[in-house]
Formats: sequence, structure tokens, C-alpha cells
Amino acid sequence: MKKMLSKKRALEILDRFPLSRVLVIGDIMADHFIWGKVTRISPEAPVPVVSVTSESLLLGGAANVLNNVFSLGGRAFIAGIAGRDEMGSWIRERLREMKVDTDGIIITPDRPTSVKTRVIAHSQQVVRFDREDRNPVGAGARKKIAGYLESMLDDIEAVVISDYNKGLVSEELLHRIRNLCSGAGIPLFIDPKKNGFSLYRDCGLMTPNQAEAAMALGMDINTRDDLVRAGRRLLEEYHLKGVLITRGEEGMALFEDNGAITHIPAVAKEVFDVTGAGDTVIGTFALATTAGATAREAAVLANHAAGIAVGKVGTATVTREELLRVL
Repeated sequence: MKKMLSKKRALEILDRFPLSRVLVIGDIMADHFIWGKVTRISPEAPVPVVSVTSESLLLGGAANVLNNVFSLGGRAFIAGIAGRDEMGSWIRERLREMKVDTDGIIITPDRPTSVKTRVIAHSQQVVRFDREDRNPVGAGARKKIAGYLESMLDDIEAVVISDYNKGLVSEELLHRIRNLCSGAGIPLFIDPKKNGFSLYRDCGLMTPNQAEAAMALGMDINTRDDLVRAGRRLLEEYHLKGVLITRGEEGMALFEDNGAITHIPAVAKEVFDVTGAGDTVIGTFALATTAGATAREAAVLANHAAGIAVGKVGTATVTREELLRVL
């Protein structure tokens, strides 16, 4: 790990985070957590009875990617959709408190804000239920999002697509985003959720987890040789500049279009919850890249940030101070 990134070099990159500007486009959500304890089984059905002790509401999905960029000290912008409802209002108000521009959030009266509610007891998730509309978003809303990106081209240094497969990211929208970013020389990063990756062709760097990569390629990834084949296939078949495959307790593997392959071991001492860890990875990677890091350096920093995030319960963000401590 030291050979990949020295402490001095890491500090140089982190010191430039406040100057970096990242726009996140994707599926905006609210993450609702109900915390409690289980002491008995229900007499009505063989299910645990959770005695609720507290509740919390956090930014989720694309908004969590933004929150990670913000927490690390970068300047963050966001574009996506939200419903004309209580959760949509809460998200916009929370972003305003962070002094984040909300002009890129398009209000869609005909669909609700996506909300994931998780019931957590004794640090374990008991159940999750989702309130959402996953039908394709209307062309009008997508056009406004592309228009917002176009208006921001002089103010941003990277674009992250946070696709949670909730209906926003389409071939037409990605085509427009690709053209705008390419014309302005702005790097594009993709966190994919679709089963097939053809939609993301020519989109810069992608950060699938190992299961997503295996599913998209229709192959098993059981060995390091399998992993190498998968990474190379993703690069070639989808014309990408880079692929960062996250592997949980096995760490990460970075594949670059120059042929370089970097295996990065995991640094997490204990894993409590992987919720939002992918958001932390792509947010940190994009931010580090805009701060002058190479792809390998950005991947190492993202790996450290993910190691911090999975040690927390719930949708987690990582602060610049926490990253400094582990470095």
C-alpha cells in the first residue's frame, strides 16, 4: 500500500480537495433508519418484535455520493429528480443547509421521492422496505437535467453518474451527458446498477462491484484470473478508460486502458454495514481525480475511505479528518 501512495503524496491530494468541484447526476433518495432492540418473537407470526428506540433520516443514493464529496471537503453539485412531497422537501432543505445548489433537482409531481426504510436492531438489518416509482422518468425532466449540466460546464471538474436503476438514467440522457463532458474535457465516472452495461459505453471510468461485473458479463468470478479476464473484458467491450471493481473483504482491483492492473487489499478492520459504501468509493475517487491524483492514487484513497464507511452502521459518509487519521 505504501508503494502505491505515500503519506506525503496523499496529504498533497487531500489538501486540494477544497478546490475540487464535482457534479453528481443520478437517483436521489432519502434513507430512513428505524433503530431498536429485539427481545421477543411476535405471538402473531414467527417474526421479531422490534422495540423502537430512535429514527434517523439521511441523504441516500446520488445525494449520498454528493454528501461524501461534501464531507471530504470538496465542492459538490447535484442533479436529479424529487417528488412534490415531504421527503422531497426535506432533501432540498437539507442540501440548502449544506449550501448546495438545488437548481438541478427537478420536481416531478407525478412520482414520489424514493425512500428506503431500514429497520436496524442490534446493528443488524431486520427488514427494508422501499417507496418508489421505478418507471422511466419523463423526457422533459431529463432534458432539464441535461440543461443544468450544460449550464455548469464552466464550474465543474468531474461528473459522477449514480445510477440506482430507479428510472432516471437512460440511453438518451447518457448520450447527452457524454457529449457535453467530452466537449468540455470533463471526466465522467459511472456507478452502475443496470444488469447490462451497454448503456454505459464510452463513459470514462466505471465502479461496479464484483457481483455486478459478473452478472453484466455472464461469467463467474471465483479466482484472480477470472477477475483479470472480467476487468479486461469490461474495458474492451464498453470502451472505458478505467474499471474499478470493488470486492468487499477482498479489496478492489483497478484496470486502466493503458494495460495497468492494480490489486488493492481491503483495509477495513471490521465490517458493520456496507450500506452506501459504493457511494463513498465513487465520490472519493472522483474528488481525488479532480485534485490531481492518478487513477491508482485515487483508488487507494477510495479504498481507505470505504474501509472507514463500512465500519459504521447506516448510510455513512467519511470526513477529511477521518481519512487523514487512517493515512
